[in-house]
Amino acid sequence: MRMRQALVLILTIAGCAEATKSAPPPGKEAMNLQLRSRAKSGEASTKTVAWDPKETAFVICDMWDDHWCKGAAARVVELAGPMNKVIAEARRRGAFILHAPSTCVNFYKDTPARKRAQQAPKAPAPAPLSDTMRWGTAWCWPDPSREPDLPIDDSDMGCDCAVKCVIREAWSRQIAAIDIDPSSDAVADDGQETVNLLAERKIRHVILLGVHLNMCVLGRPFAIRQMVHQGRDVALMRDMTDTMYNSQMRPRVSHFAGTDLVVEHIEKHWCPSFTSTDLLGRGASFRFKDDPRR
Repeated sequence: MRMRQALVLILTIAGCAEATKSAPPPGKEAMNLQLRSRAKSGEASTKTVAWDPKETAFVICDMWDDHWCKGAAARVVELAGPMNKVIAEARRRGAFILHAPSTCVNFYKDTPARKRAQQAPKAPAPAPLSDTMRWGTAWCWPDPSREPDLPIDDSDMGCDCAVKCVIREAWSRQIAAIDIDPSSDAVADDGQETVNLLAERKIRHVILLGVHLNMCVLGRPFAIRQMVHQGRDVALMRDMTDTMYNSQMRPRVSHFAGTDLVVEHIEKHWCPSFTSTDLLGRGASFRFKDDPRR
């Protein structure tokens, strides 16, 4: 009996040692992403890349605590929990997390994450930074030589509510459901601060997620157009975003179909996209509860 117990103990210890040996330590796992791009004809193609998390930044765009449009605010609330799980996994692997709640970073003025952005050594920008203004911040406008008009008409600012909401500045901070790690994350909405943070960490790859895809995720000074202009490897996490699109406007499709059209526009003209399942490795990609499509 004692020999049997001893044998079980030896096998258990050996099994635990082997499991520890075979499990890669946090921060050492490459992110294998299925990047989907589109030709100008619209034909999609996918390639697999293995990005080093230590050379990758996740930029969370304008996931505010409130919005002037009630529908947009409700979708941010729905999106925030799943996004926080994605960010937690990216952080666990060693990726850099930049929280960019535009126009309200002063809310974080006394936090380590905000000070980390302010104290990063100034670095030269790989390309000129946007200096035109929109909504109180620098803006990277469309490049007609690179992209046509968006496939949706957002000229009414995109509120899809039955009773149109009054435009106002409703936000004061990033939504609290998304954690900010004081030991590693940063908070910034400025183009130069973003350049400084990425240079300090030798970031090569930038992943954008957040809202709204047809506006801020394209145009902010830390967002897709600017990152592409700087020559970085850029990708959009396409199930972790939303648009400001009113389904009564051109092309008169559902709100969620309108978002998909903007994703396709970005895949054609700016950068590839992938879904959160590439990172989490389980289940289906995120869908809003009101999206009726299969």
